[in-house]
Amino acid sequence: MKKTTTTAIVAGAITTALTMAPMSMATAADTEKCYGVAKAGKNDCAAGPGTSCAGTSTTDAQGNAWMLVLKGTCEKIVGGSLAAK
Repeated sequence: MKKTTTTAIVAGAITTALTMAPMSMATAADTEKCYGVAKAGKNDCAAGPGTSCAGTSTTDAQGNAWMLVLKGTCEKIVGGSLAAK
């Protein structure tokens, strides 16, 4: 591999690790359910009647589908709510 390719791969891996670290190290006490912010099929759970759970929301920003976010950030996200809409 060329040096530039290797450097890009390493930089990408470091960026990914740093981006994922806050949520992966968070405990349940550090997170809260945030409704209305998940993209279609990317919710953590609860997407209405007849759904099995994670990944079952059918529309972006579905009001009854939630995803876990760091505590205190939900209401800062456009469309975010601590209760189902």
